Amino acid sequence: MSQPDLLSPIQLGPLALPNRVFMAPLTRCRASEGNVPHDLNVEYYSQRASAGLIISEATSVSSRGYGYPNTPGIHTEAQVAGWKKITSGIHSQGGHIYLQLWHVGRISHPAYQEDGTQPVAPSAVKPKGQIFTGTSMEEYVTPRALDAGEIPGIIEEYIHGAKLAKEAGFDGVEIHNANGYLLDQFLRDGTNLRGDNYGGSVQNRARLTLEVTEAVCSLWGADRVGIRFSPSGVFNDMSDSNPLETFGHVLQELNRFGLAYAHITQVTAQDIAHGAEAGVGPKELKPFWKGKIVSAGGFTLESGNKALAEGWADAIAFGVPFIANPDLPERIRRNAPLNKPDEASFYGGTEKGYTDYPFLA
Repeated sequence: MSQPDLLSPIQLGPLALPNRVFMAPLTRCRASEGNVPHDLNVEYYSQRASAGLIISEATSVSSRGYGYPNTPGIHTEAQVAGWKKITSGIHSQGGHIYLQLWHVGRISHPAYQEDGTQPVAPSAVKPKGQIFTGTSMEEYVTPRALDAGEIPGIIEEYIHGAKLAKEAGFDGVEIHNANGYLLDQFLRDGTNLRGDNYGGSVQNRARLTLEVTEAVCSLWGADRVGIRFSPSGVFNDMSDSNPLETFGHVLQELNRFGLAYAHITQVTAQDIAHGAEAGVGPKELKPFWKGKIVSAGGFTLESGNKALAEGWADAIAFGVPFIANPDLPERIRRNAPLNKPDEASFYGGTEKGYTDYPFLA
């Protein structure tokens, strides 16, 4: 049997996908009022339907789960209607899309909370840095630690989001357990200082991840559920004293579900420049995980093919290359040059730098 490459087909649960060039979840801050996807978003996603799988931009399961302007949600009927247009556009071209379920936790601000209160987190640990509130840059605030009695309500928000994702026509969902957002805040000991059943030991810190996963799988079936981790990421002021132990444990526990995949980011040069340590990524965590691995994190076509050939990744999620190249799989097939991305238009704005990148002739 020949080694797989980026253009090899892959079976992901019930989905027979044409290639392993996945589109990574990309926050673009272009939803309309009410955090509702609209026609410009339909065009953007439809242009990229040739991806083996599109993983949607991070999408809030709750009105209190936002931390950036103009990001979409999946907790209202209007949002479901907006997403339905996107999933229909992709499916009409034979493509597939998962919705990424998101709650930012402490990476928010009273300006994003309906009642102007503090954002919630596992513990009252203030992140370093500033947040754009929609009008100005402000210091992050100290979040309010969730009471144990509130945690079932958090799980219900994920259940509600997963249910609405099904109504909106998605092919599956990815649980966002990475990049310093709420579930990642519970999992890592730099942000989880709790003394109850959700804090302390790695078993307790992993509890919410496992409970959310079980709840989402009960709605979708595990073979249509993925989960994302960033084991060595420092984005959003994150840290863990033993990432190999922490993420190895949670992956071992997740094996029992039979998920579609684990999406594990590798450490990039940019991460290292911000204080991350190289060493714990998909390659190091593969021994703990029995299922398929999707990896992301600054891959080139060459390094993506190498990861597939070495067997520690089954598909590669590309971010910036998909922003600038809506026909990325075809460019790989034809060994064609890639468009240059316009970084100034990554977040917010109009069709410029969003839907106006050229396709191959």
